[in-house]
Amino acid sequence: MAVQPQPGLPAAPTLLDVAAAAGVSQATASRVLNGSTRKVAVAYRDRVLAAAEELGYTANLSAQATARGTSSVIALLVADIADPYFGQIASGVARGADEVGLVVTIAITERDHDREVRLVRTLRGLRPHALILAASRGSDPAPGLLQELEAFSSAGGRVVALGPGAGEARAVTVDNHGGAVALGGALAGIGYRRAVVLAASLGVHSSDDRVAGFTEGFTAGGGEVLRVHHAGYNRESGHRAMRAALAFGLEPGTLVFGVSDMVAVGAMAALREADRAVGPDIAVAGFDDTPTGRDVSPPLTTVHIPLEELGYQATRAAVDHDWRHVAAGLELDVVLRASTPPLG
Repeated sequence: MAVQPQPGLPAAPTLLDVAAAAGVSQATASRVLNGSTRKVAVAYRDRVLAAAEELGYTANLSAQATARGTSSVIALLVADIADPYFGQIASGVARGADEVGLVVTIAITERDHDREVRLVRTLRGLRPHALILAASRGSDPAPGLLQELEAFSSAGGRVVALGPGAGEARAVTVDNHGGAVALGGALAGIGYRRAVVLAASLGVHSSDDRVAGFTEGFTAGGGEVLRVHHAGYNRESGHRAMRAALAFGLEPGTLVFGVSDMVAVGAMAALREADRAVGPDIAVAGFDDTPTGRDVSPPLTTVHIPLEELGYQATRAAVDHDWRHVAAGLELDVVLRASTPPLG
């Protein structure tokens, strides 16, 4: 049974209404308003656009997606919308999408593998132009995820992942290992000789690369990594891991490396709760260079990733037919701040 409009509510203007008001055929109005590649005379285009604006017409995106096979939407999957890391990436994705007339919708995985599979399955039914997977991936993708991504690609959608771990998806990568090597070497170079690392779970690519790189750079400079505490990738995880590290005992002058700025910020909070001074007593460094890390006191030593550019490049990978991966295309820079004062 057809759904009837609610009493008292005006019916939404249709494409036929716009065509009639503009004095053109429905096919011509459709070409103007639905993004057809066929050219329409400027005079007709102007009349159609004026009529659509006057009537308050908006295109039926669901119908367009059914007709074309994809919609004018890019779906961005992030782990945590409250993390400024993902906020900056989303800003870059939105900038790139706007350049090509697409809009961005955001879904939150909460780093739950099963939830991610469900979200991809649901989004696949909505036929977005592309899926961008922004959260760091593990060595073993969740059961069913690769099948969902392959089904989406087979139906004409494009999958882009920030980093490896998403099968045949286009990947926009960051040299996490190289950036962490540089950070470890720089901190050893200003006198640090003992370090504790606060990491995400084993098997998370970006965390593992940062731990390995930092250890390589720090030990090459004469330092020693005493322990690695595995917890998670957010502020709460950093707080929890820092408390575990404190339980082992930390000598003054020890350096704490959190694999993300938010992990490091959580560690700083735990140190203050334990009456340990960040910087003069226990040094802290992070990775990403988010605004939060710049605003805390003391400001956080970190590795700068151009996160908005990373999001923008992910959009280009999603929309450019001739896109090619460029290794190490994003420069990472060590930024030394007051949270790691020089020793000696």
